[in-house]
Amino acid sequence: MKQFLVILILFVVYNPVWSQSGQAKKALADKIVAVVGDKIVLKSDITNFIEDEKRQGHQVPPDAGCMLLEQMMIRKALMLQAQKDSLPLSDEEIEAELDQRIRYYIGAYGGKEALEQIAGKSIYQIKEDNRIAIKEQKLADAMQRSIVENVRITPTEVRDYFEEIPQDSLRFYETELEIKQVVAYAKASRELEKYAQDELAEYKKQIESGVTSFDRVAKMYSDDPGTRDAGGRFEFNRNEKSVDPVFSSTAFALKEGQISRVIKSKFGYHIIQLISRTGDDVVVRHILKIPQITEKEVDEAIAKLDTIRAKLVANTLTFGEAVDKYSEDENSKFTAGSITDAQGSPYLTIQDLDKSLLPVYNQLKVGEYSKPVEFTDERGRKGARIIYIQSKTEPHRENLKDDYNRIAQRVMEEKKSEVLNHWFQTKMPTYYISVDEEYRTCGEINKWLSLSTASNTGN
Repeated sequence: MKQFLVILILFVVYNPVWSQSGQAKKALADKIVAVVGDKIVLKSDITNFIEDEKRQGHQVPPDAGCMLLEQMMIRKALMLQAQKDSLPLSDEEIEAELDQRIRYYIGAYGGKEALEQIAGKSIYQIKEDNRIAIKEQKLADAMQRSIVENVRITPTEVRDYFEEIPQDSLRFYETELEIKQVVAYAKASRELEKYAQDELAEYKKQIESGVTSFDRVAKMYSDDPGTRDAGGRFEFNRNEKSVDPVFSSTAFALKEGQISRVIKSKFGYHIIQLISRTGDDVVVRHILKIPQITEKEVDEAIAKLDTIRAKLVANTLTFGEAVDKYSEDENSKFTAGSITDAQGSPYLTIQDLDKSLLPVYNQLKVGEYSKPVEFTDERGRKGARIIYIQSKTEPHRENLKDDYNRIAQRVMEEKKSEVLNHWFQTKMPTYYISVDEEYRTCGEINKWLSLSTASNTGN
């Protein structure tokens, strides 16, 4: 049960495709396979999820049906207890969660129209069909947090846990680094800025005159690799913080089919054409032109950073102050300059490093500042950066001195699992539980049935 509880509530019955296939199967044959309190679990809830996982190429364990039913029953119990305890949940929270998930699936399926076609229903219908499931999930999440919110651990518990690990089972860690940066991007000359604007103005003129189409021009000339192959198509929500505010406000001010004037965002210059707008969701096409950068502009960025590095070396400026005042990289600026991996962790292995960082890393010691080095970011922007290695660990077996926080995190997770396990052992018998014969041999479900006052009651 411990391993299962660690991943508890990661499963959510929410997929517009299931809603469609589930309805078809329900019309043919479906049955109630479990009841917790007054809440039911249908056979189709389980089979649709497993089939969807297989379609996506995911490996499904032999006992997937048991695991899913256990999770669903646990979610029902948590949700019922949350209602009993009157845990707060507003309609606005549910709506926000639905909107977020709809945006995810729109992106995954390639657009609003594609999602509606696959699901066989409108966005409104998809949201309504999944509203109850989302409410249950959020109540269950809130109840789980409530159960474990007061769990605490002591240094003694961490030490005792570590000392029980056999020496030959201790984890091995590669070299890990905390690397920070101050970035200055090269600024294009006025002449090249105007050239990019003139290019876009000419594209707009040709498209509006019917000489060519927007998507054709975008595929040929746009500097945005993320949308170029799709003819510049881009979908977003008004509340997405990653979208440039000038780009967003311009898009929402357009009429369908209309092409904007040339605008400037933090990414470069654009023209935008509105395809459709539904509430706070919008579909546009855009063409991006990034003004060309010459060596002269890169040298100017390096010179700017040379001045900043001199202050760092002289200790008249801290690295944190340098990031806050001067760094132009949006991602690392709000992590005190830290370069993070795909999961957002500031602890990087050598394999995580950008190839351009390897020569710098080999020359730097912990606490030193590199000379400004030229680089190109993932969006193709040229500039320079100062690199600072804040910490470095050598390859080693896990130990309390170097890895205390990691070990403590595992102790915390295990303690939370024990608290949750105890909660279920004491709460499950208070609920009416009925399980179909097919699933009565599932390990945890069998235990719950034996504890429940309804254990002798069939389906």
